Order: sequence, then structure tokens, then C-alpha cells
Amino acid sequence: MAIPDYQTLMLPLLRLIDDGEEHLFSPLVDVLANQFHLSEEEKKQLLPSGGMLTIKSRAGWARTYLKKAGLLEQPSRGNIKLTSRGQSVLDSKPEQIDVKFLQQFPEFLEFVSIRKDDSREVVLELSPPQSTKLTPDEELETAYKILVDGLANEIIQLVKGCSPAFFERLVVELLLAMGYGGTRAEAGRAIGQSGDGGIDGIIDEDRLGLDSIYIQAKRWEGGVGRPEIQKFVGALQGQRAHKGVFITTSDFTREAQDYVKNINNKVVLINGFSLARLMIENNVGVSVAATYAVKKIDSDYFLDD
Repeated sequence: MAIPDYQTLMLPLLRLIDDGEEHLFSPLVDVLANQFHLSEEEKKQLLPSGGMLTIKSRAGWARTYLKKAGLLEQPSRGNIKLTSRGQSVLDSKPEQIDVKFLQQFPEFLEFVSIRKDDSREVVLELSPPQSTKLTPDEELETAYKILVDGLANEIIQLVKGCSPAFFERLVVELLLAMGYGGTRAEAGRAIGQSGDGGIDGIIDEDRLGLDSIYIQAKRWEGGVGRPEIQKFVGALQGQRAHKGVFITTSDFTREAQDYVKNINNKVVLINGFSLARLMIENNVGVSVAATYAVKKIDSDYFLDD
């Protein structure tokens, strides 16, 4: 089944600690994952940023909201315990606990509001809208992904409109930014000058030149099919080369993608969207407009030795 949202996890989490004892939080996440019959793949699923397991993030936000509502407490680092209020809630046998349910508690309302100038109240939407199942972390990462995807689409259109010479320089800049090649001059000579049977250029895999990567970099409008990839692979074999990268501004057909999975040569296919994402990740052709630092408590700082 799908990974439950953080609100769905609130009541099961409370039930797991319905014994008056302290419980280490991390093992509870595993218990919740098993209760909801998550597959091994779902248990390992990460947030888009790759910084945390999705199930752990959602369980963590369920814990935070329950704590702010006074239903559980954290008596020691990493541990949680049911409060008397939490026990009363469980005794009432609620069908579900969600953000709307928690709004009956003054402490929770204070958590989602801030007071300004002591004269008027400004509501801060820390909790996701009732219509969404996302945690604040996921809301932020989703918004970031939308911005990045939009930027990537703009980049693709610009790259498609550039000259072949500019496209070759762009590929050089990107490969250098990713750590391939030697000096800028060496990389510049490597790309766009081979023209040997479907190979546009050769670049060192690392700065020591321990291995070489053969490159095909083409601006295309339609999908790149299997015949084009076969031609490239044949050129690699003619050079006794083992590694190749085929870069296009469009996309690859399913046949082309399946073909590279079943050959001895290591060939990486980079379509227009992947090219744009790599440019963004490596700061090629883009600049930083704004930076938002998401911070968390440094628990070690507050240890009183």
C-alpha cells in the first residue's frame, strides 16, 4: 500500500505508546511501517531531497503535532511518552486524529499562530491545508521541485535555439563542472572535433586521464531511436571503447532505452530534461536568485554535562 500521510499516522503512533512508559521513537517508525504493510521499497523511499526516509519524516511530523497539542511528551532525548491528555483522548476512542481534531487544544492553536504587536493576531499556516496530505517538509520540497522543473523547461527551449557551436561549448562547461576532463582547453579540443563514425568527441573520465568517455552531443527535435544509438555503440566498439554518453536536446524512444540496458558497453543516455537538470545542479547557465536555509535543533548543544 502507499505510504500513509502524517495525519493518518497520528492515532496509530499514540496507540503504540499507550502503556505509560517511555518509548524510543526510531523503532516505532519501523513498527508503523510494518503495521501499514509497507513494501521494502516503500520503507526505503526518500524525500525528493534524498535527506530522509519518507516514512520517518511523516512519522516525525505526526510526533511534532501531537506534542504541540499536548498528547505526548519527550521526557528525554529520542524518547516519547503519552501524556494524561493523550490518555484521555485514547480513552474516548476517536476514529481518527488529524489537524482539525488537534485544533480543540489551545496549545496547538498557539503553535500554528503568532502574535504581533499584542494587538492583532497573524495566523501562520505551519500546518498544511486540510486538503493536502503533505508534511511541511514535503510542501517545501514539492514547491522547490515545481520551480526547478519550470526552470528546466526554460533551459531546454533556450538550448534548442542555440547554435551547434554554442551547444558544444555548453557540453564542455557541463562536463568540466561535473568533474570530467582535464583543463578547459583540453576539454575544448576533445569535443566536436572527432567526427569519427558517430563520435563527436572524447573526454577524460577524470583529471588523471585514467579512462576516456566517448561523446555524442546532438540537438534533436524528434525522439532519438535505437538505430542512432546502435550507430554510436558501433563507433565505440570500433575504437575499443567501453564508455559513452549520448546527449540530446529531445528524448529517447523506449526501444533506444531498452537497447542500452542489454549491451556490454556502458552507455548513458541524457535527454533534454536531464541535461537541463544537470545544468541546474552544477550551476551551468544559471545563477542563484535566493537561498532559504531550513534549520533544525542541534540536540548536542543543549546537553548539560
